Amino acid sequence: MSTARHISYASRPRILFINRSYWPDVEASGQLLTELCEGLADRFDIQVLAGRPNNNAEGDRHRIWGPEVRNGVTILRVPHTRFSKHNLAGRAVNLLSFLTGAWLRAWRIKPPDVVITETDPFLLPLLGSWMKRRHRIKFVAYLQDLYPDIAVGLGKVKEGRLTKTIRSRLLRAYERTDSIIVLGSDMKCRLESHGVDSGKIRCLPNWIDSEQVYPVKQDNQFRERERLGHSFVVMHSGNMGLSQQLDNVLAASELLQDRSDIEFVLVGDGATRPGLMRAIESRGLTNVRILPYQPKSELAQSLSAADAHLICVHPGASSCLMPSKLYGVLASGTAAVAVAPLDSELCGIIREHEIGVAAPPGRPRLLADQIRFLADHPTETHDMGVRARHLAENEYDRSIAIARFSQLLDSLLPVDTHHAEKRRVDRAAQSSPLNPTADRTGSVTNQ
Repeated sequence: MSTARHISYASRPRILFINRSYWPDVEASGQLLTELCEGLADRFDIQVLAGRPNNNAEGDRHRIWGPEVRNGVTILRVPHTRFSKHNLAGRAVNLLSFLTGAWLRAWRIKPPDVVITETDPFLLPLLGSWMKRRHRIKFVAYLQDLYPDIAVGLGKVKEGRLTKTIRSRLLRAYERTDSIIVLGSDMKCRLESHGVDSGKIRCLPNWIDSEQVYPVKQDNQFRERERLGHSFVVMHSGNMGLSQQLDNVLAASELLQDRSDIEFVLVGDGATRPGLMRAIESRGLTNVRILPYQPKSELAQSLSAADAHLICVHPGASSCLMPSKLYGVLASGTAAVAVAPLDSELCGIIREHEIGVAAPPGRPRLLADQIRFLADHPTETHDMGVRARHLAENEYDRSIAIARFSQLLDSLLPVDTHHAEKRRVDRAAQSSPLNPTADRTGSVTNQ
């Protein structure tokens, strides 16, 4: 290894992310975090404190304990239980066991310059707050959803002493942050309603790698493999949890039984999947099928196989999250069908950019009518998909998101220790004999 390369790796600011889900997990938060960390690894020394995957669709080999390096990112695995997600008590044990393991590992880890906690599990900001006090480092709470508000909104728990205590502890942790990242304006408004300093909150939406997920509307292998033929395919792809309320979709599919040309394909897994399968059988729904998660390498094919994509959000959760599946839908060049409150940010995006239709939860007849419209107006539906792809490339591409995140990290790091060091590293890299773009004066030529 050359001196220049050694300097660039040894002197970069150290950023520690903490989240249970990470590669090779196919769950959305893990895939997004993997793409973010690998995208930042060129400029920062990235470490991830992660757990074991719930769903390794690709079958990738990985270490279940201790550090490993993948694509420039150091992964530190934490042992924890992995009871079924369909069991509420088991999920609670999983949460606490990972949190305990992460806390114990954080005692021994070399202090980073910045610690960034996500929300799998939702109590991780408490760990970030503790690390900030212990090591006097920067702390960022990166909130993919808002707890306990989302649990109350979904009816998982009732508002009471426990939820108030959890909210109070989390809000206290947010007070100690240097920045809070949320996915959209709805989440920002909810935090502000709890008294969180709006000056700390940054809206950084999730993203999609539009080079990996792209429209494949002709000779689609997924359609051929699943024998979808010339059907108008309405797809849900991703988690099947309480926040999706997919019973709305089953009710609409029942109203569309007379349309032999319309087929519903639900791809993924989650807590409600067994119940959905029972409901499909008991109702005799012949126009609905459920398929497992697809490998990430096949997402372009599977997402593009749809003529319309369902994006379902429980009304009690709409201000606590922004569904990440939106961005894959956009990149696949497919019309969106939002099943969400009409005043939500999600529906606002769809209306503003004319990329789909919407129906509020609990209105299956209206949802069925919207799907009929898309099936009966192929030109309009196609144009929605074209606009969706354009939006993905110009607003929600991975490269754009990584640049925004990098700018946020730059704003947190001391100028004298980060930018001065970066300039020194750049000069060393330019003069390196292994640098193929350096001319005789040491300057870097454009490629």
